[in-house]
Amino acid sequence: MIDRLNLEGLRYAQAVAETKSFSAAARAYGVTQPALSNGIAKLEERLGGKLFDRSPRGVTQTAFGARILPLVERSLVALDAVAAEARRLTEPGEQTIRMGVSPLISARLVARAFSTVQGLPVARDLVLREANMQDLRESLLAGELDIVLIPAVASMPRFEHRVIDVEPIVVVGPESVEAGPMELADAGKECFILVPDTCGLTTFTTQLFQAHDMPLQTYAGEASSYQVLEDWTKLGLGTAMIPRSKLTSPEVPHRPLMNEGREVQISFEAVWSADSPLTTDLLRLADNLAATRG
Repeated sequence: MIDRLNLEGLRYAQAVAETKSFSAAARAYGVTQPALSNGIAKLEERLGGKLFDRSPRGVTQTAFGARILPLVERSLVALDAVAAEARRLTEPGEQTIRMGVSPLISARLVARAFSTVQGLPVARDLVLREANMQDLRESLLAGELDIVLIPAVASMPRFEHRVIDVEPIVVVGPESVEAGPMELADAGKECFILVPDTCGLTTFTTQLFQAHDMPLQTYAGEASSYQVLEDWTKLGLGTAMIPRSKLTSPEVPHRPLMNEGREVQISFEAVWSADSPLTTDLLRLADNLAATRG
């Protein structure tokens, strides 16, 4: 029945409408594609009509969906505005910015965030929470975090984004640094050790190879940390790809990863809600981080 519409299903439908992809919408919300598809199917059942058509050419809105989805968007905007206004009224003296960071974020970037928050027109404290990508997305959606710093590897519909940093990618392996830079084309011959797809590094690696139509050969196991990645490369189990700041020591044998002579870099972004009562400060924080990157 209409009076039992599920908010999660509405958000899933809005994400698909914006990304025009069930898989991209699922990545944006940190859920599996079957879970998202099931949520939308239940919503369609309650509404009494199909919202999307799927074909080899992509996802399109049905005639029913074209009428309903704009109403869904307006409803979600209104609900988010209610939550933001309630926070503003109940926390008028809030002096804290709650920031979530991926484990892939460097200590240097965190230090820049602290310095920037201290320089805001209104003095605020910065409370940090490190978590995996899915938990950070869910906490931001639930209003438990004000802003998150994450690798720019997945879309988050209806949120503000700002690229705030870029960092060179290096290849860690048994070869010595004297071997020189590694070209991306040659990386396709390597067997890469991956970490669980929670911090964004594995997603970045997969997307990098897919973007260049290259096969990604991977070791059958997974390392639990960047330190373990280094240890396993010393055992000859494979090669690892990480941001340079995540090397445990500059002495760890590594090679810059290049693409036709240019450094391969990973981008990091700040993500926050435009409806946040702190939006002015969050925008200033993101812009200042972007201006001082590098």
